[in-house]
Amino acid sequence: MHSIQLTMGSANLEVFSGTLMDLAERNPDILVVTSDSRGSGKLTPFGLKYPEQIVEIGIAEQNLVGISAGLAAGGKKVFAVSPACFLTARALEQIKNDVAYSDQPVKIIGISAGVSYGSLGTTHHSLHDFATLQAINNIDILAPADNFETREAIRAAVNHPRPIYIRFGKKPLPHLHKAGTRFEIGKGIFLTEKKPSYDVAFIATGEMVAQAYLASIELQEKGITSCVLSMHSVRPFDHEAVAYAVSHAKAAITVEEHSIHGGIGCRIAAFMMEEGIFRPLKVAGIPDEHIITGSQDEIFLHYGLTSEGLAKRAVDLLEKELVE
Repeated sequence: MHSIQLTMGSANLEVFSGTLMDLAERNPDILVVTSDSRGSGKLTPFGLKYPEQIVEIGIAEQNLVGISAGLAAGGKKVFAVSPACFLTARALEQIKNDVAYSDQPVKIIGISAGVSYGSLGTTHHSLHDFATLQAINNIDILAPADNFETREAIRAAVNHPRPIYIRFGKKPLPHLHKAGTRFEIGKGIFLTEKKPSYDVAFIATGEMVAQAYLASIELQEKGITSCVLSMHSVRPFDHEAVAYAVSHAKAAITVEEHSIHGGIGCRIAAFMMEEGIFRPLKVAGIPDEHIITGSQDEIFLHYGLTSEGLAKRAVDLLEKELVE
């Protein structure tokens, strides 16, 4: 593996805001549109520095998306910022029709995604966004894993020719990438060296990538080899990277802060069957149930979405394969 020091970085939202401020200084066409979200989206400094480049809609997510689409049609580079749970549920029709169907390259930013809102409960969780948006044609979907992926995703999104959705959580994240790593929308990034064979392949997205990476370190100490693929792009889907990861491993585990239905796990399972890559596969995510109430960390612990939980799943999956 790369000798990466897991030093702690900032919350991705803070990097998003800082990167956008840097870009807006050179590009007056960049606009931020929010639904009373400048505070939670870490955009207060942006609004103070560029008051003419931020539009406040109020708590009206459907209007937010419609207005953003109109501004994009007028040539503006629009970042529509609002909690992911509301954007991809309450404003889903506007995303589908005003943005995707109308082919307006709005950059839809879903903040406090997954279970970031913790004990506020299901009304504030976005465990459906990958599923709903993957069913809509003409919108790309990103979930950056750390500050590097966030910075590069926002830089790439400014001139991205298609509609794009980018989701962010709230908590600080460790740095995962070595210097010189190349980022490209639609291309996953291996955090481990490519080798002829592994015991298990972890394919993760968003904030779960760090947990998968830590799990791989724990497994290495047990003599179990693994690779870790950061799938920052849910769509476009990196067929080549996924094929390499799963075909060179004895078993695979997908990891996402999302329902087990309709996310990257389902996409990868279908891809493996279509390509004839037959390996034991475990989809790690939030099961189909009324989820527990608690903090984000408590929810992760309960559902085994920690490094320890993922390492245990890998051991169990490999032992099952040996028995069968």
